[in-house]
Amino acid sequence: MREGVTTIEVKSGYGLTLADEARCLRVARDLGDARALSVRTTYLGAHALPPEFEGHSDDYISAMCEWMAQLHAQGLVDAVDAFCDTIGFTPAQTRRVFSAAQVLGLPVKLHAEQLSHQGGAELAAGFGALSCDRIEHLSAEGIAAMRQAGTFAVLLPPAWYCLRDTTPPPVAALRQAGVPMAVSTDHNPGSSPCLSLLTAMHMACTFWRLTPLEALLGTTTHAAQALGLRDRGT
Repeated sequence: MREGVTTIEVKSGYGLTLADEARCLRVARDLGDARALSVRTTYLGAHALPPEFEGHSDDYISAMCEWMAQLHAQGLVDAVDAFCDTIGFTPAQTRRVFSAAQVLGLPVKLHAEQLSHQGGAELAAGFGALSCDRIEHLSAEGIAAMRQAGTFAVLLPPAWYCLRDTTPPPVAALRQAGVPMAVSTDHNPGSSPCLSLLTAMHMACTFWRLTPLEALLGTTTHAAQALGLRDRGT
């Protein structure tokens, strides 16, 4: 807030039980009520496989889809996210998550193409996703699908830095295709202990050669639209 941030997105996905996911989302809602800050909540139940579901990932997807409906009924969910990758969930499982969100009228977004190309961007675009986040291994087909669907590319330079990744997102190709880019801290305890959006802007320009204007749009207009908001950031 001291850096001028007015709106943040908070994702669940760090409890992976109904009670813990509800607690994370409720705390996020409470923060928005207690501060002069707008908080958008995203249900990321499909973040990782809990140990009690080892070897039964399809059963976990069934469970987290049931939780989604309950959490939505409690007014705790603004959007639904999933992690589609080799250490996350398959495209088929991600499709199940998005289909459940679609039934509830919830917009979707995706952790896509972080470690490998799984076709997640194309899948997300097919559901009219608000955004695809990470996208270091995004393909030309994925870029084309995102452009057609109006899906935003969310760049997470602090996470890329903290994980010592060596594959940058295809910024030049996104720019050429006209896919709008947002910039985020991806603040989390495991891979991005960064709360400064100004630092994320600096990293995006330094590491990936975004222009200052692209970085500014990425944290204002494009960031708002990547959350489905068009009443701010301008």
